[in-house]
Amino acid sequence: MGLSLATAERWVERWERQQQRYAVDREERFTVIGDVVEQTVTGGPATPLVLDLGCGPGSLAARLARRLPQADIVGVDMDPLLLELARTHHPDAARYVDAVIGEEGWTQALRLDRPLDAAVSTTALHYLGVDALHRVYRQLAALLRPGGVLVNGDHFPHDDTRLAELAGCVGRRHAERGHALAHEDWASWWTAVEQDPELTDLIAERGRRPRQPKTAAADSAARLSVSAHQRLLRQAGFGHVGVVWQYGASHVVVALR
Repeated sequence: MGLSLATAERWVERWERQQQRYAVDREERFTVIGDVVEQTVTGGPATPLVLDLGCGPGSLAARLARRLPQADIVGVDMDPLLLELARTHHPDAARYVDAVIGEEGWTQALRLDRPLDAAVSTTALHYLGVDALHRVYRQLAALLRPGGVLVNGDHFPHDDTRLAELAGCVGRRHAERGHALAHEDWASWWTAVEQDPELTDLIAERGRRPRQPKTAAADSAARLSVSAHQRLLRQAGFGHVGVVWQYGASHVVVALR
């Protein structure tokens, strides 16, 4: 299933462009996540250990590796095609693990040799149902060292419906000003990927995998507000929880162990 570097570069570059449609001010969000992680690990272990949850093709892992070249980064994802793009395009950024976040045994599959200094995620954990999300938050709290941090960048709706509408408007206007909506969307990217003969085996493997079921619980989790996430994080054992960055409905939520 090995890919050529040229093929991986082409599809990751297209991935980066299409993701701009969905993550408001995506590059700044990545930068903020890196700022939080860098600040947290400064003065800590000489080789910090960072977990990237739902790493996809390595977008966040690669940026963190440039910011923190001394860190050991572990990326975990359930998609064999995205993982192969990451391994080929960003081979030195992280050690990539094929596992389903939240399923039984997923933390053992990471093969961590010490407590985590940081766990990060961006636009990835919203597919989990509320119970699974709470369980994952508890597991991450157990994996992190005291003083370690969980940083989650995603879209979180406001509790107030009117504010949610205004935040959505802010995000759309930003995307329009940056011409982000001119890029292909998620569905178009996957349709194009499926036509690439070099990816045939990976697409077939992806088709054989059980997909995360679309459930009412997952829909409910996707609509959880920032305050609801903060409540779940505190219940999971995190002591300091809050938002450090926001643009429209896009937030970076930080939880300190």
